[in-house]
Amino acid sequence: MIKTFTQDDVIRYVYEETSPEENLLIEDALMSEPDLMTFFLEALELRALMNKIERQPRKTTVQTILNYSKHHPANPPARLRSS
Repeated sequence: MIKTFTQDDVIRYVYEETSPEENLLIEDALMSEPDLMTFFLEALELRALMNKIERQPRKTTVQTILNYSKHHPANPPARLRSS
C-alpha cells in the first residue's frame, strides 16, 4: 500500500514530530513528488524566518503584571479564593 503524505505531514516532519519510520516514508515521498518537495523547502525557509522573530512585551505591560502580583498573593487563603 502506498501512503500519501499531506502538507501537514511535511510540517510535522520539518518540526521533527514524526517517527523514524515516518521520516523514511516522507523522505521517499519528497524525492518522488516535486510539489511536496517544493512545499518542504518553503516550510524550511519559513521555519528559519520564524525562528529569527523576537518579540518582547512593552515595559508598561511588564510593570502592570508586576504591580498586580505585588497586590495579589500567589496562594491566597481559601476564604479569599471564592470571591
